[in-house]
Amino acid sequence: MENKKKSTIKDIAAVLGLTPSAVSKALNDHPRISEKTKIAVKEAAIQLDYQPNYLSSALRKGKSNLVGVIIPRVNSHFFSSVVENIEKVLNLNGYNIIMTQSNELYAKECQEIDTLLKIQVDGIIASMANETTNLEYYQKIKSKTELVLFDRGEEELNVDYVGIDDYKSSHLVVDHLVSQNCNRIAHIAGFQHIRIYKERIRGYKDALEKWNLESKENWIIESNLRLEDGRRIMQQLLGSSERPDAVYVAGDIAALGALQVLLENNIKVPEEIALIGFSDEPFTSLTQPSISTVNQHSDQIGKLTAEAFLERMKNPKKKTINRIILEPELIIRQSSDKKK
Repeated sequence: MENKKKSTIKDIAAVLGLTPSAVSKALNDHPRISEKTKIAVKEAAIQLDYQPNYLSSALRKGKSNLVGVIIPRVNSHFFSSVVENIEKVLNLNGYNIIMTQSNELYAKECQEIDTLLKIQVDGIIASMANETTNLEYYQKIKSKTELVLFDRGEEELNVDYVGIDDYKSSHLVVDHLVSQNCNRIAHIAGFQHIRIYKERIRGYKDALEKWNLESKENWIIESNLRLEDGRRIMQQLLGSSERPDAVYVAGDIAALGALQVLLENNIKVPEEIALIGFSDEPFTSLTQPSISTVNQHSDQIGKLTAEAFLERMKNPKKKTINRIILEPELIIRQSSDKKK
């Protein structure tokens, strides 16, 4: 198949008998260009299927109006909701987004960062991959453009951040389980090198201590929080010499895997083992029993993250770092409510 030649500003100029400079100014609504000329240029651009070269434009103007958004995975309602709300706010302010996913892989995350920097995005908004322990590439972003983090972010990077109080979230979970007469509470955790999961583990341990409950190291099991991780670890907990009477899972997808194993083993939920997830994925209200979970306020996180980015673009030299921490909300459903 023959490749169709892309139309350029010179093609539009030739059709209208204008200079390429005049066409460029018309496309960018320059005040010195008449409305009649602007209309003619834009109509010709449509007829010729002209597509602007954003990289070339960015090189000329030092601004691309593009924002890179890096998320760990798209198959998560939390991340897709955050991105949707980021895009809404940025679009209203003249920016378009380029979204990429790391698939929780450090190497892929690094590749994405390099690509976004090469096309000269005006900034990057990101939530880190599970594998990321080396912050070198995030330091690289900081040296070249603006960086705002949400959900998964490290304080040592010293950049604007939006998330929830993960430490307090664990207190809400443990307090509720204790109110349901649970006293052997296990935790299917994320990896502690990621700050949010470290905070959830810290909150879990401190909440147990507050209630004079034992914190068993073999009941804190770190993982990628995938469905298969929830299944595998739940099987492991059921095979232990002393079974827990409640399991707090740091992610809803892993909580679903845990619930599957409990039901396959004819264990009554919540009567024998209560279960709580994290993130309020839509399926948690549809399972039987429905899964108790922590609401991370994804819509607010997306909106506030975009606003933090816009504020940083307006004041790039501002030294104050903006850390926005939202209050978590425990949503109690059938999987942990023994008193219904």
